[in-house]
Amino acid sequence: MKRTLALLLVVAVARTAYAECSDADKKALEAFDKAWSNAGIAGDRAFLENAYADDFASLGLGAGTTKALTISNTLRDAERDRANPSGVTPIPPDNYIITCTPNSATITHRNTVVRTINGSEATSYGRSIHFLEKRAGRWQVVSTTGNALNDQAALLYIEHDWNEAVRKNDVAWFERNYANDATDVSSRTGVMHTKAAEIESMKTDKSVFVSLELSDLNVRVDGNTGIVTGINHVKGRDAQGKAFDRRARFTDTFIKRDGRWQVWATQGTTIQ
Repeated sequence: MKRTLALLLVVAVARTAYAECSDADKKALEAFDKAWSNAGIAGDRAFLENAYADDFASLGLGAGTTKALTISNTLRDAERDRANPSGVTPIPPDNYIITCTPNSATITHRNTVVRTINGSEATSYGRSIHFLEKRAGRWQVVSTTGNALNDQAALLYIEHDWNEAVRKNDVAWFERNYANDATDVSSRTGVMHTKAAEIESMKTDKSVFVSLELSDLNVRVDGNTGIVTGINHVKGRDAQGKAFDRRARFTDTFIKRDGRWQVWATQGTTIQ
């Protein structure tokens, strides 16, 4: 009996230690990560001292390899930017993927950096990976790494951003990310819209998009031109409240202009 109880206790402890954390835990970790980013920009030493574990190690091309050096370099950069602004526009991290147990977590997210160079904007993208452990009841960063994203990866992110903008009817996204001479050919009607016409159509469209899912993606880049092909599976309700479920194979053409990728042309064909 004692052996049985001991075995059950070990199993229970193991399940608790390795169980997937809740959505609330993931939201808390995302909030922690954003607060950590803001603390770095502000040069908040107290927050950084608590955020980094004493045995912290940077695994990539970060601010340093130890806790002390990382914090020192972060504070130096924050002070430098206050005294002599670098022309970098802070963009909050996004596209989070968080996996965790009650005592450990991995956070990955996209980083967007917008720099002003000679009066013009230049946008670049990266991805960070952070490893955390819960120590003394609070999360601490034990290691971190990251890398810049190439053009192919950046375009795939834009495709997902595009779907999210459609779902939210985010007109501002289209105003910024469609080139002024963009064309948009509808997969349902075959009608070609200019940028202005597409935005005006969005403002009056009463459709509700429940989900948009990309698949079969392929990216090609040649110089300042990029092409993405794939399938978009869209579900929702039309202006009359009738449900729709459709797939379209698309070809999206992007141009790198004004220091960033912009939608230049898009065309879709409805498929079964």
